[in-house]
Amino acid sequence: MTKTIAAVLVCALGLASAVTLRADVRATRRDAALLKQKVAAINAQADKPTKAGRRTIVTESEVNSYLVYEARDQIPVGVVQPTISVIGANRLSGSAIVDLDAVRKQKAPTSLLDPMNYLMGRLAVTAVGKLTTTKGVGRFELESSSVGSIPIPKILLQEIVSYYSRTPEKPGGIGLDDPFPLPARIREIQVDRGQAIIVQ
Repeated sequence: MTKTIAAVLVCALGLASAVTLRADVRATRRDAALLKQKVAAINAQADKPTKAGRRTIVTESEVNSYLVYEARDQIPVGVVQPTISVIGANRLSGSAIVDLDAVRKQKAPTSLLDPMNYLMGRLAVTAVGKLTTTKGVGRFELESSSVGSIPIPKILLQEIVSYYSRTPEKPGGIGLDDPFPLPARIREIQVDRGQAIIVQ
């Protein structure tokens, strides 16, 4: 359950994920440990909810530190250096170096003009969008995405996300437009510059 909550926080704060990680935000073991403790507290709160509820502040630095030091077994093989940036009210940006050869090889090109024919090697995949959460359900609205410095359409980003989010239970992977349940009785996640507030 702890891994599930952490994965949802990372997903919720980063389905959209960072064009660049600001210079003043460095990954530290201390911040990674802080997020781990907060996730444990969120888990514990789920077992004993109160009418007043509980708010937990999670910072961008803590999430990025967690990605570096604690989340390696939660990140698919072929995806490295994921970073997340909160760029405003409910707006997120994120990036990861992705092995695009693996995505291209699993898909038979539809024609010579299929953009996947030209995406090769390991490149930075970035996305920007808006996260909304209410009544225990989250949604992500993509605003823009790119590979390297080249803008790509949503359908192409979907192919990449689908490939790297496949599981035995969900062989088609995650759909960018799919709503997702928030675990541990989390009602909403309020995102603002540099942080998110988890409301249970």
